[in-house]
Amino acid sequence: MLLTGLSVQKEHLLGKTLSDLKVIAGELGLPAYVAAQLAYWLYKTNIQSYDEMMNISKKVRLLLAEHYDLGVVASVKVQESTDGTKKYLFPVSSHKFIETAFIPEERRSTICVSSQVGCKMGCLFCATGRQGFQAQLSAGQIINQLRSLPERELISNIVFMGMGEPFDNPEEVMKAQEILTAEYGFELSARRITVSTIGIVPAMEVFLRESKCNLAVSVHSPFDEERRRLMPIQHVYPIKEVIETINRAELGKYRRVSIEYIVFGELNDTQKHVKELARLLNKTRCRINLIRFHPVPNVPLPPTNEDRLIEFQRALNEKGIFTTIRASRGLDIDAACGLLSTKALVQRENTDF
Repeated sequence: MLLTGLSVQKEHLLGKTLSDLKVIAGELGLPAYVAAQLAYWLYKTNIQSYDEMMNISKKVRLLLAEHYDLGVVASVKVQESTDGTKKYLFPVSSHKFIETAFIPEERRSTICVSSQVGCKMGCLFCATGRQGFQAQLSAGQIINQLRSLPERELISNIVFMGMGEPFDNPEEVMKAQEILTAEYGFELSARRITVSTIGIVPAMEVFLRESKCNLAVSVHSPFDEERRRLMPIQHVYPIKEVIETINRAELGKYRRVSIEYIVFGELNDTQKHVKELARLLNKTRCRINLIRFHPVPNVPLPPTNEDRLIEFQRALNEKGIFTTIRASRGLDIDAACGLLSTKALVQRENTDF
């Protein structure tokens, strides 16, 4: 039966590895070298259309355009903070959005990318989780956050700490990492890329074995029941199992493991937490990043005060765990991850008839 009135969306080239591009060239009856040409235009340049691929014949460009979209998508909104931080809103569909943060610093510039639309993990403190899970991002949609960023040429570091749980979308995240680090891709050092997880052990094991990128693990409490209330994933993958998995891995000399720890007022910032963290991380080569909690609407968790935060850091350092306090950025532009896209989602729903 012939279906009419339906729009068939073409597959995107952006996000294809060199191996993928070779397969595409073969399927279209094109010479193998076209794959390398495509990789160059996709990842080494800022072109916006096939017409700009000057070393590829017009006939081949028309054939490619017939079967594939480039997959380059511009942001639809940007918020800029007084500290220079910018939050970009990228559309995934007419009703779905993701956030990407550009964070300039004196010696480096970092981009914080999303890996999912929304999130299914349900962490109590997370604005993204309150959206629920909406969609997985493809490697192309992950890569596009860097590719389409106006500050692309300034980026020195990439962190997978935006919307979503990267290891709940492991295949596309690993593919994106290949493109980011490969000679045919963006050629970024793996030491400049960090993937953050709440601790999905099977995917984390693959990442530790097959990737050289840095790892960040969200802990937020070393105590089982307390972490379970904050992070339901504790029911499935207890933090002790997560840390043991890291301890078994061959990390190499330069790979960094960070423990992410949001500090809540009089909840997880006591001396008993210091002692238990020291016990938990006794055999782990890592550093702890303490993170100030940015309040999220309808989340009944208070931030700690500054004196208590500094004392918590000092106590951890005295236990021999190198501990830093992450600088808060973008406080005047919906600092908590997920707030900008949540507002866009609500606005779109309120104007949808």
